Amino acid sequence: MASNNGLKASEMFEGQVHLYKHLHAHAVDGMSIRWMIELGIPDIIHNHDQPITLSELVSILQIPPTKVRGVHSLLRYLAHNGFLQIVRVHHNTQEKEAYALTAASQLLVKGTNLSLTPMVEYLINPSGSPVWSHLKKWTYEDDLTLCDVSLGSNIWDFLGKNTEKNKLFNKAMASDSQMMNVALRGCNWVFEGVESIVDVGGGNGTTAKAISDAFPNVKCTVLDRPQVVENLLGTNHLKYVGGDMFKSIPKADAILLKWILHNWSDMDCKKILENCKEAISGKGKRGKIIVIETVINEGQDEHGITSLKLLMDVKMSCLVNGKERSEEEWKKLFVEAGFQSYKISPLTGYLSLIQIYP
Repeated sequence: MASNNGLKASEMFEGQVHLYKHLHAHAVDGMSIRWMIELGIPDIIHNHDQPITLSELVSILQIPPTKVRGVHSLLRYLAHNGFLQIVRVHHNTQEKEAYALTAASQLLVKGTNLSLTPMVEYLINPSGSPVWSHLKKWTYEDDLTLCDVSLGSNIWDFLGKNTEKNKLFNKAMASDSQMMNVALRGCNWVFEGVESIVDVGGGNGTTAKAISDAFPNVKCTVLDRPQVVENLLGTNHLKYVGGDMFKSIPKADAILLKWILHNWSDMDCKKILENCKEAISGKGKRGKIIVIETVINEGQDEHGITSLKLLMDVKMSCLVNGKERSEEEWKKLFVEAGFQSYKISPLTGYLSLIQIYP
């Protein structure tokens, strides 16, 4: 039986499920992850050294009896979404349901080198939700970002004027850099012949420190906004420079751009890359730029990977007038900035390492 719009009833019901799934997940998905962190659930399970039952968790957290049903509901939903694993254990002569960590929730254990808790605390923040309520207004405001429309300034000026937000942002980027360092450990070939490198927008130097430790002969420089690096202390092989990548970049054999270019328009990226090209010129040997970014490839990537990349593209496009790019878009950008060749290599589940040469 067809409806007036030509759809079968079954198709309409499927459409309703799809719509409602996204509508109801709008707030719950992110905030339930933040809830896990705020209650310390990943830490409790980690320290328990084995899967934990609901009754044990409720006892540790001293949850009121009236809230146990709701807590169970949240845990079951988190397990369905891959943030917990439900297993069966023997407890006091009975077989019970228990919760174990997954790869995703292992990354939410605080205090570990690979904890992404700071990223959650920065991105899943109740104060950030109103930004996205201005999407309609943003659509009709020529050349203004969603941050311009909702906050009254671009994201970088906003962070510069809000100390606590800036701290959260820098901690989030540092936590991501720890994950990046795991990926870079297997990329020794990238640093062969490199004696000096500048990490542009390198924050507190997490990645530069990892490079310096792994390659003691490489002199590392972190270039970032003056307010980011002003109180940071360097070493013999690592120094911090406050500056503006749109004006100049310190000379080096290689320039690292990790999660930088997706923040900017093609015109801005061209300027950044031209400054990078100037920075590696005159060294007497062929320098290179190392770019770590996503490369959109809907034809070959898994659906989940493409979903993340397209989601990131929405955020970059709306929030900062940036973009995630396909290989064709990257190639066009490199050519316009005066580079002769490039090579793309896989790095993490969704990021690629791109080496570009003058």
